[in-house]
Amino acid sequence: MLFETIVIVIYSASLLMIFAYALSQLNLLFNYLSNKKLEITHDLLDTSNPDEVPFVTIQLPVYNEKYVMERLLNNMALMDYPKDRFEIQVLDDSTDESVDTTSDQIKALQKTGLDIQHVMRSDRSGFKAGALKEGLKEARGEFIAIFDADFLPKSDWLRATIPHFKKPNIGVVQTRWSHLNRDFSILTQVQAFALDAHFTLEQVGRNTKGHFINFNGTAGVWRKSCILDAGNWEGDTLTEDLDLSYRAQLKDWQFKYLEHVETPAELPVAISAARSQQFRWNKGGAENFRKMVRQVLQSQSISNKTKFHGVLHLLNSTMFLNVLIVAILSIPMLYIKNEYAHLKTYFIVMSFFIVSTLIFFSCYWVMYKNTYGGGVNNFARFTVMFFAFFSIAMGFSFHNSIAVIEGHIGKRSEFVRTPKFNLSSLKESWKSNVYLKKNISPNVIIEGILMLYFGFGLYSAFTVGDQGGDFGLFPFHLMLFLGFGFVFFKSLSSKL
Repeated sequence: MLFETIVIVIYSASLLMIFAYALSQLNLLFNYLSNKKLEITHDLLDTSNPDEVPFVTIQLPVYNEKYVMERLLNNMALMDYPKDRFEIQVLDDSTDESVDTTSDQIKALQKTGLDIQHVMRSDRSGFKAGALKEGLKEARGEFIAIFDADFLPKSDWLRATIPHFKKPNIGVVQTRWSHLNRDFSILTQVQAFALDAHFTLEQVGRNTKGHFINFNGTAGVWRKSCILDAGNWEGDTLTEDLDLSYRAQLKDWQFKYLEHVETPAELPVAISAARSQQFRWNKGGAENFRKMVRQVLQSQSISNKTKFHGVLHLLNSTMFLNVLIVAILSIPMLYIKNEYAHLKTYFIVMSFFIVSTLIFFSCYWVMYKNTYGGGVNNFARFTVMFFAFFSIAMGFSFHNSIAVIEGHIGKRSEFVRTPKFNLSSLKESWKSNVYLKKNISPNVIIEGILMLYFGFGLYSAFTVGDQGGDFGLFPFHLMLFLGFGFVFFKSLSSKL
């Protein structure tokens, strides 16, 4: 019974963690809905008054982005803001031929009167954080707007964001990402679905009640004095944006999230690109939990509720590890359930995963309905997309769990940026992208084995016990089988 006890304890602990996270999401949903009922007004800077137009530095941290640089710089040149009140820093750590083409384009833009500079370093120390920190030394702006290479803000973007810095304690204004290529494939649709939930439910739900949110690394503006007061950019985690966000808010700087201001960007279309992005985000989240959780819990200036949401926010990526544990142990639990009849009550009480799934389903439906409208047809489309998202997210759970474990134990790795594609020029020939990894990760083989493992779980539903089977976990195992199968075959086919 020792083995069974160990399995039950670990399984139950992971279920409870997932359930706690689901409850936090439900609370954020209530916050989101209550915020929608309020008409919130606050003082704004009057950018039509020359005396109230602050100087802004736009920072573009880039590294080997030959497919999107021309598009990025041409878009920035269209920014509708007084030309004498902003500058652009192209923080270029590139090591390929894009350096020369970028330099040529910058020189051409300079001749039009645009204040744009090509800033290069001799090494990539600190990666993106190091580039931003280096650029900050020469930045003349009171405010620092940051865009990754695949983001295309609208021309009025600065006029829509800068006015919200009227109050001197506002340190960051963050905007919502939208997606240039949402409908390219099921992979991009699932990524968009997940990001939409973050940029509605989570960011609004936290921000409206004064809980900590994060600058998302791009499509936002920092007050320069806030960056410096919080200790400047640090490159000791893979998510320098989350790190600086928490350090700033622990020093009582306020963040403002603008759901209504969209900033279009490109989603990764290749699964290898999505894998590298997921790995960086999830490892960085775990690294920041390791770095920041004690400061959050010991802070005397924030409420216990903000601490609760802050801890679960920092543990966000760790949910993948809990999902993987529950998934792997669910098959032994299926046999334990049918072997020990006296545990029946326990299994009824521990149906947290079903409850958690229903909570996630309800929260995401509200977000989807607010964006795309209600009705039977939209609900049907949402239901299909939700289960596709849930399945593929679980299919990524092993890959992301490796990232989480590395983050928690402090294993360092370099910042691997996500390859960009610019589909308007490459269309569906994305496999020719020179930045894509050519080798197959060993993790893919394990994901294939896990697909077979959960196929065994489906088979077990028909054979376990002496009552003609047990189908309680069949939907769960089906989603796991499909999710790991999708990730496995998609990863293999992308190399062919």
